[in-house]
Amino acid sequence: MIEVGEDGRTWLLSGPTSSYALRLTDDDELLHLHWGPRIGLADAEALAAEPLPAERSFESRLDGREEYPVEGGRRFVRPALCVRGAGVRGSEWRFSGSVAERDELRVQFTDPVHQLGVTLVYRTRGDVIERFAVLRHEGPADAPVLELLRADSATWTLPSRERWRLSQLHGRWAAESRLVRSEITYGEKVIGSRRGHTGHQHLPWVALDAEGATEEHGEVHSCALAWSGSWRIAVGQLPDGAVQITGGRGHDDSGQELLAPGAETVTPVFAGLWSDGGFGGASRAWHAYQRAHVIPDADVPRPVLYNSWEATRFDISEDQQRALAGRAAAMGVELFVVDDAWFGQRVSDRAGLGDWTPNPDRFPGGLKPLADDVHALGMRFGIWVEPEMVNPDSDLYRAHPDWVQHQPGRTRTEFRNQLVLNLARADVQEHLWQQLDALLSSAPIDYVKWDFNRSFTDPGWPGERYPQGIWNAHVHALYGLLDRLRAAHPSVAFESCSGGGGRIDLGILSRTDQVWTSDNTDPLDRLAIQDGFSQVHPARVMAAWVTDSPNTQLNDRGSTLRFRFVSALAGVLGIGGDLMEWSADELAEAADWVRLYKEIRPVVQLGDLHRLRPPSEPLSAVQYVHGDEVVVLAWLRAQAHGEEPPRVRLRGLDSTATYVCQETGQVHRGAVLLHHGLRTGLRGDLDAAVFRFRRV
Repeated sequence: MIEVGEDGRTWLLSGPTSSYALRLTDDDELLHLHWGPRIGLADAEALAAEPLPAERSFESRLDGREEYPVEGGRRFVRPALCVRGAGVRGSEWRFSGSVAERDELRVQFTDPVHQLGVTLVYRTRGDVIERFAVLRHEGPADAPVLELLRADSATWTLPSRERWRLSQLHGRWAAESRLVRSEITYGEKVIGSRRGHTGHQHLPWVALDAEGATEEHGEVHSCALAWSGSWRIAVGQLPDGAVQITGGRGHDDSGQELLAPGAETVTPVFAGLWSDGGFGGASRAWHAYQRAHVIPDADVPRPVLYNSWEATRFDISEDQQRALAGRAAAMGVELFVVDDAWFGQRVSDRAGLGDWTPNPDRFPGGLKPLADDVHALGMRFGIWVEPEMVNPDSDLYRAHPDWVQHQPGRTRTEFRNQLVLNLARADVQEHLWQQLDALLSSAPIDYVKWDFNRSFTDPGWPGERYPQGIWNAHVHALYGLLDRLRAAHPSVAFESCSGGGGRIDLGILSRTDQVWTSDNTDPLDRLAIQDGFSQVHPARVMAAWVTDSPNTQLNDRGSTLRFRFVSALAGVLGIGGDLMEWSADELAEAADWVRLYKEIRPVVQLGDLHRLRPPSEPLSAVQYVHGDEVVVLAWLRAQAHGEEPPRVRLRGLDSTATYVCQETGQVHRGAVLLHHGLRTGLRGDLDAAVFRFRRV
């Protein structure tokens, strides 16, 4: 809901529990008023009536108070907008109007020198506010081209508090999404990616609390960026203690672009959320927002999949895949995925990328015979692709060596024996569309795992007037290609992968059905990765696999099938081991776990998540609540001699209700489970269990 003050210069945006308010002064300064618990319009107008502090030497009364600080004038904070044109740099705008609808506010300004129109857009999505900017060159055809040196999506201003703490998700390949919290000090903390994709090193999300928020109590302000390329979020504390969060696409100079007369650019959404339910309450609000407004078909649970990569690597054949499919179907798997090496001359990671036609020796009839057999087994059929990459040893590269990103006169850097295609080129975009559209039309393919296995290293675009535009243009081309493929093949689901969790953000999630969380499938390591992931993203999109033990790919740690499955039940269940090597007992046990997962899947994928105990503790647990159904997953890392694992206190239950455990038939009182907890019965090292409850 959006309310407007009588003079049309105060705006109040409200969700179910929160409000956001801003005010335009008589000097056309757009000031932030409130972001927190729900207030009324009269409260916002009272805040608007409070005078700004007096000017002081070396300080600006605007700093830390503006909604969208621009470069120029009496400002010294990090600018959200930097523009250069015809020898003039900076911005000086004038208010030109506003449009307030039920759930969207657009506040419009014009810079008469640059002839630049700036529209700041706000959309309410429950308690989440989506913010972005629309920049349009409004000059005549012969006006100078404008250079956008920086165009952030939004600046978020936090209320005055004495001590702020920052939560962020950091990591690396195979160790993504690690949660860390630290005190905010004077100056700036900057996170982001210079790599051309979201990156394994940071997820584009931050959360701030000032009064010791816990998992279920306290105020939390958090922000998440919807962009799948290079990005930057800066959290700054100013000399007077004010704290602001500024974020958007591009890092350093990689967000720059040209704006010709009549052209328009729209920044990605930088969404914000306030919650008084602690970090858990903030997470559940983020999850609900993504299921309602971001993720395609989010109300439809994702199927159990089997992926053949760890079983076959590059040694692949149609008969071998058919044998694996038979075992997967007998286990209850619903989606069978052929991973790398089905195409071109892909006998290793040195060749074949870019040639998206089935290898005639391995699949003489194409993919259709195998896909038909998989469908006959009652499963859907999927494939792996990496369209943005090319091997030098490929037909595509031999035909079009100029299609890769490169700097003239510089060595073309290879990672994993591959180069990055320049998707900013229209001819590359059209080629990929034709290749992938033909591939998806050639066989009954239901699912595509879309990988991206290296970062930008040579982001050059020879011959282009403004080669710096390659950074943003690549992401827009990726989005356009995915949108076009989804429109042409609406029954095909897509998964975003980037060597694991290297491309996870609200932008890619609006175009894909799930994401590959990490290449690390060790069930113990996964607990911390999944815990961090859950701070912002829901289980509905979190792919989690059961693979072989010991985990020879990573750490040689052994674990029981029980522990591996219960770890993977926390998201979208997948299986990636070599089923031809599993014993009859293991296959039977796995079938039981798959059967159980299908029963709890609606609760896990669509329910409200409660993190009961963190993975840093010897005993950790999560809980999902969906209607009258409750699922608890518990893991015991290690048990000290003579120590009984602690009880697990549940959350989100009706204290006056009765709950029946479906495993034991035992009846529990809601108040007892909430305040005294559940005995898990776990013992020893790497033990795990599932508990299902139904409210009577």
